[in-house]
Amino acid sequence: MMIFGIVFFALCTTVFFAAWVYQDCKKRGDDPVLWTVVVGAVSPFIGLLIYFLRRAEIKTVCPSCGHRISVTANYCENCGIQREKEDSEIMVKQGTHHLHFIFAGIVSLALMFACLTGFIFSAALGNGINTDVTSKGTVWNTGVIMDHGSYRKGVWKLHISSASEGFVKQKNMTITDADTQMLSADISCGTVPDGATLVLWLVQEDTVESMDVTNLSEPLTYPLDAFENGKLHVRLQINGVKDVDSEISMK
Repeated sequence: MMIFGIVFFALCTTVFFAAWVYQDCKKRGDDPVLWTVVVGAVSPFIGLLIYFLRRAEIKTVCPSCGHRISVTANYCENCGIQREKEDSEIMVKQGTHHLHFIFAGIVSLALMFACLTGFIFSAALGNGINTDVTSKGTVWNTGVIMDHGSYRKGVWKLHISSASEGFVKQKNMTITDADTQMLSADISCGTVPDGATLVLWLVQEDTVESMDVTNLSEPLTYPLDAFENGKLHVRLQINGVKDVDSEISMK
């Protein structure tokens, strides 16, 4: 729920600030669509900063020649006629507008940070965070990992430089024929301190199987007949090992 709140209120903040920019651009004779897209694309914070640095000056029409001039100008730069001071003051007062968009954006921003703070505290305390590697649901990690990998055409390639103790990397694969298919895992660990392990977990509903793959001398081929056709959670649990290279697929 907190993650949903972060995403939802972030979107609300973007929408409200973009709406204000749209109205402000129309008032200043600038391109409202362009700047609305900029604010929405680069985040409301950076987008607003760029907009305020580029923000066009409010202009009015000279009553004598029709030339557009700054509301703060005392004379028309085209015909030289003097402008009445009260007209300029009225226009400047009109510069503050659509405050409800600004207010709604600030409230959404505050709620987003409140959800983010709550999520960080919950993660730090472990409250509501599923860290059970045997779970049939999504496993969340509260540690850090340095890795890169890919998943193409049913082949999961992964390199792990280092990770927090117990960190779990997961990829969902699909069993199409449990009686004949095999799980193929080619895994090597470059650095294995004393007591460190790398465990491969296969989880599908209440069926859970695990194997230590820390020191494989050759690629592992594992039968899948204990499982049913459908989604299979394939998980690697890192317990102190480093420089892991793995390639896992269904055959």
